[in-house]
Amino acid sequence: MAMTTLPAVAQRQTATRRPASYEEYLLWASETRFAEWADGEIIEYMPPLPRHQEITWFLFRLLSGFVEALDVGWVGAAPLEFKLWPDGPSREPDVFYVAGARRHLLTQRRFEGAPDIAIEVISTGSVREDRVRKFTEYERAGVLEYWLIDPRPHQATAEFYHRDDEGIFQPVEPDGAGRYASTVLRGLWLDVAWLRQEPLPSYRVALLNIFRDNEALPPGLLAL
Repeated sequence: MAMTTLPAVAQRQTATRRPASYEEYLLWASETRFAEWADGEIIEYMPPLPRHQEITWFLFRLLSGFVEALDVGWVGAAPLEFKLWPDGPSREPDVFYVAGARRHLLTQRRFEGAPDIAIEVISTGSVREDRVRKFTEYERAGVLEYWLIDPRPHQATAEFYHRDDEGIFQPVEPDGAGRYASTVLRGLWLDVAWLRQEPLPSYRVALLNIFRDNEALPPGLLAL
């Protein structure tokens, strides 16, 4: 298992579920609700706790800064609906990356397909969704890389999965220095120790370390 320990943070969230068609979900959902649709049910989540949001926004800023500097696609954060396949579930990854060549799949309402990278930050109310149901759905939908960050007490882990040639998620361990290297965004790495810091480090400093560390990246990034 690609699993690295993270700091314990209290969680107290639950999710509610109720039967509904996809059309009912579209009529009910709004931009202000934390909700998804899968297997004929609306899943509504409680608002996330501060540590969940701190980690989410750190990862969003790290990835978006990297992608913007290299101009290789688009990074976003929930809420945004991803209709994973035409008659399949609608999910909202906490953070996601979509390659530039697939940007045309974004409509005025949703993204028609799966992101290239999906990142979920687990809360008490989302454990089964993130670890089981979304894992299976993202794998089927063609997500290339899945990050699972779990900051809950006594469960604090960071897990990383790559899609293999058979379309199966395979766990990937960080290297000996504790760094996880993305295979989708070449040159991007995450030092898992950053997620242990209180407060979290500056994403700008983290990006500087990434750019400085990789001679294969285009010249001029440090100046930017």
